[in-house]
Amino acid sequence: ADPERFPSGIKALADYVHSKGLKFGLYSDIGVKTCGGRPGSRGYEFQDARTYASWGVDYVKEDWCNATGLDAPTQYAKFRDALAHSGRPIVFSICEWGHNQPWSWAPQTGNLWRTTEDIDDKWSSMLTNLDISAQHSKIAHPGAWNDPDMLEVGNGGMTDAEYRAHFSLWAIMAAPLMSGNDVRSMSAATKEILLNPEVIAVDQDSLGAQGVITWEPSPELQVWSKPLRGGAIAVALLPRSDPAATLPANFWRAGLHVDSANVRDLWLHRDLGQFKGEYATTVQPHSVVMIRVTR
Repeated sequence: ADPERFPSGIKALADYVHSKGLKFGLYSDIGVKTCGGRPGSRGYEFQDARTYASWGVDYVKEDWCNATGLDAPTQYAKFRDALAHSGRPIVFSICEWGHNQPWSWAPQTGNLWRTTEDIDDKWSSMLTNLDISAQHSKIAHPGAWNDPDMLEVGNGGMTDAEYRAHFSLWAIMAAPLMSGNDVRSMSAATKEILLNPEVIAVDQDSLGAQGVITWEPSPELQVWSKPLRGGAIAVALLPRSDPAATLPANFWRAGLHVDSANVRDLWLHRDLGQFKGEYATTVQPHSVVMIRVTR
């Protein structure tokens, strides 16, 4: 470990993180150096995996810098095998930015894989990553997830309404929810978004299905639906640009084949009642309404 940045070593840091009830993640690279110029794992996969296990690491992200000429499926499989022999269960995050079509091989190699380039704290960037990751919904299943990159909630580049949409859509896609803000200084609004238990429950639903677009009357108006364990459906109503729009959550179209259903708003934390056929409401632009629909 760097003696200046980590004077007590990584094991002590991991123990401290664990004492807070958190998991401890570590970043490395499949090539000879990381994107920041630190040593990478190439040629030292098994040594590094054993070291990480001895430190108490729970999660490892392997980046794709300085990897010219390497075959991604082969290199990431080496690190998968190294983790499997490390003596500790460690979540394996693959990050080659979707350049090598990871959806075709990463489900057998890692627990999550980046489908996109790095996200920016902008509405347009969030939508771009959403659209790219949405193309691979059939691949996701428990233990193996499409990763459209970290959450930007609370970093200041979007409005709170846009951040609620960001968080909702990542949950609908069953994407890993990794907060990318400084959790020591987040506002009450940011904390409310990141700790919304009803939206988190949609993301972490044990059925493990990635949601999809179930109605798109225009490229700027979308209805997303995600099936949940037990037969419920989560729905996100999304007007991507101006103006505000009235969007319907049609129960049959969303996959719930009933004449009427109960609707709960997951941001208002309120039961809205029973509706016949569909639930429709007006949604402001760059915002979202997220509901749970049950029989």
